[in-house]
Amino acid sequence: MTLAAPTELATAANEHLANISNTLIYSAMAVYTLAFFAYIAEWLFGSRSKVARTAAALTTTGKAKGAAPAVTVKTAGGTAVLERPKVVVRSSAGSRDVPDGPGAHGGDEQGDLYGRIAISLTVLAFLVHLVGVIARAASVQRAPWGNMYEFNITFSTVAVGVYLTLLALRKNVRWLGLFLVTTVLLDLGIAVTVLYTASDQLVPALHSYWLYIHVSTAILCGAVFYVGAAGTLLYLFKDSYETKLENGGTPGRFATSFLERLPASSSLDKFAYRLNAAVFPLWTFTIIAGAIWAESAWGRYWGWDPKETWAFITWVAYACYLHARATAGWKGRKAAYLALIAFGCWLFNYYGVNIFVTGKHSYAGV
Repeated sequence: MTLAAPTELATAANEHLANISNTLIYSAMAVYTLAFFAYIAEWLFGSRSKVARTAAALTTTGKAKGAAPAVTVKTAGGTAVLERPKVVVRSSAGSRDVPDGPGAHGGDEQGDLYGRIAISLTVLAFLVHLVGVIARAASVQRAPWGNMYEFNITFSTVAVGVYLTLLALRKNVRWLGLFLVTTVLLDLGIAVTVLYTASDQLVPALHSYWLYIHVSTAILCGAVFYVGAAGTLLYLFKDSYETKLENGGTPGRFATSFLERLPASSSLDKFAYRLNAAVFPLWTFTIIAGAIWAESAWGRYWGWDPKETWAFITWVAYACYLHARATAGWKGRKAAYLALIAFGCWLFNYYGVNIFVTGKHSYAGV
């Protein structure tokens, strides 16, 4: 009987850990799918809630701007007709007149129950997902972001972690759950089907502690930028909805049911701005750290490699957005469009450069 060589045992152990990681990632996807359906149930029950019906009643229908529809209610002696007060839908003089919506559950008890179940499932999926990423790191004995597959599974983990952290801090972000879980499932689906790469060691240039510093901050920045972009996109929808009501228009039933439950446009705008402003200095540090790593690995701080170029373009785009927020004529929707363009630059830097453009950062493959 012959004993296996230590290197063979180590290889077998690493392959076993890689298989465990793959199983955990698929398991996390299964739990995220259950959370997805729970979030759907929360929104569906919320659409039938009293809050949604009241919001529909408050919508001016076929009346002049500022008029309010009459509502017939039952009383002990029969019926009575009550005139709805004028609904103020836009903020003025620096004050917000529009209250935040009740959330996806719309005040419905069953909707709230499904929402809490969805959060619990999201936490469970996040923990399984996180252990899967750790198992991948153990299988390669390094940080789990040496290629696009590893970057994807880590990025989605951090994105969910940012969302759960905001919830733990009692921020009003539960409305984001459905959109987050949907995109996380898409991200993981792309990772395990298109971007999957077997466990392997890094090229010598990547063997540096800057791998932990530079890439980890890039992932964290991307996760926060993503949450901010989701808030910005919903702000644009909610702002259009409020504007239509202000002008005496009649939004559709679906738009009313969906958008009335979101925070006010001013709250969404402030939420996205604070996230982007908070993480922008860290993105600046990420670029600087990458330049220092490039000097260590390739002997130059900056070479206009496609990845470096698009990282800088992303920085400029977010700098323009933050500057626009401080400029009176560019607040609101114009600044929001800049924020989405900036996030689009980050996405292209994330996917497009690695997959479609050849450069020094192509060594990792996809």
